[in-house]
Amino acid sequence: MRQCVAWLLALWLPLTMATERLPVPEAGPALRIQGSNTIGAMLGPALARGLMEDQGLLKVSSEITGHDNEQRIVGQTADGRRVEIDIAAHGSSTGFAALKQGSADLAAASRPIKDNELKELLPLGDLKSPTAEQVIAIDGLAIILHPRNPLRQLNTVQLAKIFSGDAKTWESVGSVGGPIRLYARDDQSGTYDTFKELVLNRQGKRLDPAALRFESSEQLSDAVSQDPQGIGFIGLPYVRQAKALAIADGDSQPMLPLNNLIATEDYPLSRRLFFYLPPQASTPWAEALVAFTQSDKGQAIVAANGFIAQTVRAMAVTPNALMPEGYQSLSRHAQRLTVNFRFAEGSASLDNKARQDLSRVLDYLRQHGKTERHVTLVGFGDAKDDPARADLLSKLRAMAVRRELVRNGVTLREVRGFGALMPVAANSEDEGRIRNRRVEVWVY
Repeated sequence: MRQCVAWLLALWLPLTMATERLPVPEAGPALRIQGSNTIGAMLGPALARGLMEDQGLLKVSSEITGHDNEQRIVGQTADGRRVEIDIAAHGSSTGFAALKQGSADLAAASRPIKDNELKELLPLGDLKSPTAEQVIAIDGLAIILHPRNPLRQLNTVQLAKIFSGDAKTWESVGSVGGPIRLYARDDQSGTYDTFKELVLNRQGKRLDPAALRFESSEQLSDAVSQDPQGIGFIGLPYVRQAKALAIADGDSQPMLPLNNLIATEDYPLSRRLFFYLPPQASTPWAEALVAFTQSDKGQAIVAANGFIAQTVRAMAVTPNALMPEGYQSLSRHAQRLTVNFRFAEGSASLDNKARQDLSRVLDYLRQHGKTERHVTLVGFGDAKDDPARADLLSKLRAMAVRRELVRNGVTLREVRGFGALMPVAANSEDEGRIRNRRVEVWVY
């Protein structure tokens, strides 16, 4: 990796001596990003502009390239040299294909890398490693309707029936309006991949071929908001003038795509947004953009663009009768942090996002003076044949997080396990079971 970077650096000229910052290429873009339209339409360009401004570049602006869903962010050094970042937003799968072809330095994805993509890109290093796979924001897939549609909620089974064409009228799902008209993202889209994985595949369904398909998130949302019979799925920042539904999954309560529910990934259709940085072919600007995105400045840009930043906050939880008594008591006396620790599939190890979140939680606890017996960890799991085993496993997951916090100087107040209670997803599939295996952090 270092030899590759050194070879690249030989082709680059330094910035002005006053800044001694990132190098500027003699020709061509400093950074090439390809992939997700969800990221590339607004968030990616905003982060690129933020990095350029952080580097002290002048006259930072966007240029239209003449190609749909592509743009160029440009800036100027103090001595007048032009710096470019090219962004192409044609869908998550195109980002991984561009890495393989060597036509991109960074892939933007609104879904995790697939096993076949991981295998094909192995010459570039392990793209599932913690440094390569970077969760940059949390998003929620909103199910959107015309603003005057009276329907308020659906479950994931009903969604699968609607988008597969099995449920053809609004009356069949408890609403009014006659025939249902479907709107969906195109096949290259990570948004479509996520919807297919979370909704259609789990019910053994395929998207109805009659669905109207869109490469642009904005165009899809605007079309649904003008069609009284329409329904579509979209990333959270693109709800625009449409109406978002509350969604339930399995035994979970119906949830609207609200910021706190998406930040904790409790909302059934929440998802992670990624940058993938190839370890064996990284460039200085790609590494810098990843680091900038994870910084407080970068996460502020994430929030400003309508996505959910990973900044840790405390939130009050209103107790209700559906909660276990012990959980109700906790919610009366403490606040929950806007983060859930989750675990790698088939493993007791924290996943890549959880590793990033650990440092954020530690920073929060230190800044707010909560390191001495102010923290309670609450573990949850998926349903087991033996409820006692579910209780034990939920507490063991909380203990795994406890070990990491104690190692970093935090003395906990309590560790609790609630077993399979309060599911946030159906337990019928691996994806749902993984979402239910979580650890919450509460502070007094």
